[in-house]
Amino acid sequence: MKPPRLDALRLTLILFALAVVFSLPALRGSGRDLDYLANFQRFAARFWPPDFSVWPQIFPALLETLQIAVLGTLFAALLSLVLALAAAGTISPRPVVLAARFSLNAIRSIPSLVWALLAVAIVGANSLAGVLALTAYSVGYLGKFFSDAYESVDPGVAEGLRAVGAGRVQSFQYGIWPHAQPLVWSHTLWMLEYNIRAAAIIGYVGAGGIGVWLHTYQEFSQWDRFAAVLVVILGVVILLDFAGGRIRRQFTPAT
Repeated sequence: MKPPRLDALRLTLILFALAVVFSLPALRGSGRDLDYLANFQRFAARFWPPDFSVWPQIFPALLETLQIAVLGTLFAALLSLVLALAAAGTISPRPVVLAARFSLNAIRSIPSLVWALLAVAIVGANSLAGVLALTAYSVGYLGKFFSDAYESVDPGVAEGLRAVGAGRVQSFQYGIWPHAQPLVWSHTLWMLEYNIRAAAIIGYVGAGGIGVWLHTYQEFSQWDRFAAVLVVILGVVILLDFAGGRIRRQFTPAT
């Protein structure tokens, strides 16, 4: 019987297993003899029951969070539609593709909270900083997703249009875009869902939204009010996840 061949899947599993073993020291605690369960119970008790009397305060901040996420996603999608053309190997020459993909990788490597810190330093602590931060962060992901969508389309269609006299714009408009469009819309909706979660966090550094209240309640140890904000965010995320899933299924045909 032949030994199993070391294919890409087996090699990946072996490397992952080695990474797990290498990472085990991260499970070390502080070294002190602490009652973790008692500490958790004592801390969790301060969250219950949530204080929803703060609803008049957090509702405007929740609306601002949604506005930040929507605008950040819109601007990122518009920029990514163009940047993805440069990052798609079936559309642009290789040097351009390499430069575009490197740029998108560099953008994705910076967390949204760091982008928010940079934006606050430039435009001040306001909702504009949140929009700029999520726009920059989202471009890194949508640029990659859109370029993958362009590359998933059979380039023969666009090449056939070019052969009969169509220009570059026409070959993209009629040969690539109609097939890539469902994936582009699906990825944009996913990014919107993600950005609503992210917009709730970047307020911690002054970039607007409901995260400002999270930071305030945490600073003053008002954990019952903190819990109320978390419940509101959870409710919004659940609704968006449900609605977004149904909409994405309309865009992406079943296979």
